[in-house]
Amino acid sequence: MKTPEWLKPGLQGAAVGAVALAIVGFSWGGWVTGGTAKQMASEQARLEVVAALVPICMEQSSQDPLVVATLAQLKDTSNYQRSDMLMKAGWATMPGSSDPNRDVARACMEKLAAQF
Repeated sequence: MKTPEWLKPGLQGAAVGAVALAIVGFSWGGWVTGGTAKQMASEQARLEVVAALVPICMEQSSQDPLVVATLAQLKDTSNYQRSDMLMKAGWATMPGSSDPNRDVARACMEKLAAQF
């Protein structure tokens, strides 16, 4: 079967239009692949869990009898070591867990830093 001569420009235009649509959609339209969407959802879920656990960290810090001394040490410690100190104090160890959570420690440190 031979395609009519008048159909070729239409098919070529459709092909070029499809490629242009894909380029514009992925570049500026906000389209993402399934893997990228899954990665973005996972990161957002992690951030939400950390945000939900920060109040527990704050509560544990307020119940610590050494809170004043620990906060004084935190003031004198460099920024990159503060999370480690907070983890050693046990404030970033969530109930039911044996290990501290570094992401919670960082977020909790930001909240505590705003207080002093």
